[in-house]
Amino acid sequence: MFSRGIQVGALALAILAAGTASAQERKAGKRGDVNVFLKGGLGDYTGNLGDLTSTGPSWGLSLNVQPTTFLGFELGYEGSQNGINDVRILDDGPSIVRQGGSALVKLSPPMLTSVRPFVGAGFGLTYVDVRGTGGGFYDSDTMEEVPLAAGLEFNSGALTAGLRATYRVLIDDAGFANGAVEDTDGGLFDASVTLGARF
Repeated sequence: MFSRGIQVGALALAILAAGTASAQERKAGKRGDVNVFLKGGLGDYTGNLGDLTSTGPSWGLSLNVQPTTFLGFELGYEGSQNGINDVRILDDGPSIVRQGGSALVKLSPPMLTSVRPFVGAGFGLTYVDVRGTGGGFYDSDTMEEVPLAAGLEFNSGALTAGLRATYRVLIDDAGFANGAVEDTDGGLFDASVTLGARF
């Protein structure tokens, strides 16, 4: 009888411990469903636009929702600043300040969470403000973009960090430079570091 009581007690403790571990796993699994992070780096235009601009800083703030380990949704504010190098402008050239937002769908390998590689695509809308004297060649404009991103995220506890590269395809011509070149083909490429918190 005494031995049987010990066995029942041990079984009850094992069930309780398993239940506690399962609850902890569920709680731990919830961490990382939402990430908020800042990003900063460098960017420049490509193609004909790249011939007229110089590399400059880029920055942003993003909210990432991860409903599953392989699928994520990201909403973000983004900005950048690039100088204009145009010999036709005798004074100091203007700068292009870009500010806007984008939405991104991200895909990741389902078995990797601590170190998570990803690719993503989405849609963005930005306003390009030409600051300074444009000499009649450059004017402020609104642009639609298709961001294509790839990178690595490092997740540990309540912290997240990462590296990413993004190429933004300009859906229509870059109106801010219509007076500068006939064919405003090109896009916007940037590389950035991210740092934030997981909830």
